[in-house]
Amino acid sequence: MKKPEDLRSARWFAPDDLRSSSHRSRAMQMGYAPEEWAGRPVIAIINTWSDLSPCHVHLRDRAEHVKRGVLMAGGLPMELPAISVAEVFVKPTTMLYRNMLAMETEELLRSHPVDGCVLLGGCDKSTPGLLLGATSMNIPTIYVPAGPMLRGNFEGKTLGSGSDSWKYWDELRAGKITDRDWQGVEAGIARSHGTCMTMGTASTMTAIAEAIGMVLPGGSSIPAPDAGHIRLASDSGRRIVQMVWEDLQPSKIQSRQAFENAIAVAMAMGCSTNAIIHLIAMARRAGTDVGLEDFEKASRRVPVIGNVRPTGKDYLMEDFFYAGGIRALMNNIREHLHLDCLTVNGKTLGENIEGAKTFNDDVIRTQDKAIYGEGSLAVLYGNLAPDGCVIKPGAMDQKFLKHSGPALVFDDYPSMKKAIEDENLDVTPDHVLVLRNAGPQGGPGMPEWGMLPMPRRLLKEGHRDMLRISDARMSGTSYGACVLHVAPESFVGGPLALLRTGDIVTMDVAARRIDIAISDEEMAARRAAWTPPAVNYERGYGWMFSRHIQQANEGADFDFLRTDFGAPVTEPVIY
Repeated sequence: MKKPEDLRSARWFAPDDLRSSSHRSRAMQMGYAPEEWAGRPVIAIINTWSDLSPCHVHLRDRAEHVKRGVLMAGGLPMELPAISVAEVFVKPTTMLYRNMLAMETEELLRSHPVDGCVLLGGCDKSTPGLLLGATSMNIPTIYVPAGPMLRGNFEGKTLGSGSDSWKYWDELRAGKITDRDWQGVEAGIARSHGTCMTMGTASTMTAIAEAIGMVLPGGSSIPAPDAGHIRLASDSGRRIVQMVWEDLQPSKIQSRQAFENAIAVAMAMGCSTNAIIHLIAMARRAGTDVGLEDFEKASRRVPVIGNVRPTGKDYLMEDFFYAGGIRALMNNIREHLHLDCLTVNGKTLGENIEGAKTFNDDVIRTQDKAIYGEGSLAVLYGNLAPDGCVIKPGAMDQKFLKHSGPALVFDDYPSMKKAIEDENLDVTPDHVLVLRNAGPQGGPGMPEWGMLPMPRRLLKEGHRDMLRISDARMSGTSYGACVLHVAPESFVGGPLALLRTGDIVTMDVAARRIDIAISDEEMAARRAAWTPPAVNYERGYGWMFSRHIQQANEGADFDFLRTDFGAPVTEPVIY
């Protein structure tokens, strides 16, 4: 157990010198008395609240409840705002700024007199961004997820965020619903604060955070408007103070086994494809070399048992919570988990899920009644993706699991968007729609463009899926036969850059293969003729991003933020 003189914040406040006197004076300037910080842990609350972040709009209030818990436990809470990375509004993509949030979190914690932190986030990139930074800083940390919003509703039908947006948009384009119907969908699909209530990236990543051990038990499943979410905030505030005294750092929780637990849980939940990129980055930041092969191993052995859209058919996160939540799901796959992993409450994962009950076994299935017999994601390799790509087999038309067809290739999103609205476009359901220059560097930032819209002509013919390939990402709320994260990306000269309209593309999910039917000699000739595209940025953050971003199969982290890039950063000097 730490002693008061061992506290990190004591470096700022305790010494009998002029600089520390200044620290004490300025704290008193803000109205704090010495009794409020002396010998007490100072707790940072990293808050990603924003007026332009509907998923996080309630986090301003939740921060107050975290503070209440910290004060009750004898700590001093200090709220520090961070970039919100609001998925809906931030352009060109929040993925461009995930690493900025990670850097900001790490440096906020390093540069301030804090002993532990509570992270408030939830929208897609905020969970990995916050945890990446806190992991690198390695002071006691608890994550408080924003929680999913309530179910959507339109004319008595349950709506799932994202998933039903794509569905009804296609029906509108096909002439099956009216503009008035579409306005009803817009108004009814997001009825409260909180993150997407489908099994999108937000719920995927908050569940992963809990599976790793960074969230109090059951905390990742609580809906944002539920009173239990307020209690989670105050509970986390109380617990973080004790974690400081125990010196329970992320490095003591985030072992390789913890990340293997997270991969298994992700597969069982029907997770977002984005889980692969974020988990690889998070694990490597923790000094664990997790890669695509780890997801492939889990995919072969852990079935999808979470019946939540879009992989599931009938339910949303609110139903998942009522059915028993993440603790129940983990209990149903306990033989795939390392139960002795430590978590933020000081207990093991096995202790936390012991006795967890399922109250609706259609929402949280047993493994013998799985939604999909294998895991949520499959990793494919071939001459089109030598470093891998990913697909979500359970959320697509199964007839495309093995498919060959001619490519229809587009170099940018605007040209693709224009072409697919042309009802005279020469396209059939057998075609393979391809978008390139949408990866980490090409996007820029690897936008969520990977669920390429269906051509209007095919929609009017009654088709709702086709094989689509890109080096982009896809929203976790999306579905369809979409191959994503093709690596290396086309912008840096990966084979996707060499693909031409008319080339035959073959995908076999069972064999985990994706290939172009051209010879090695033809591939080499095309490569010799290829010229790199113009750079996206010549200054600013984007310039730095373009020069240091890694490929999707490496987690899309900055190379200089890797754990093994250089010696650990020391504590800031105070003179």
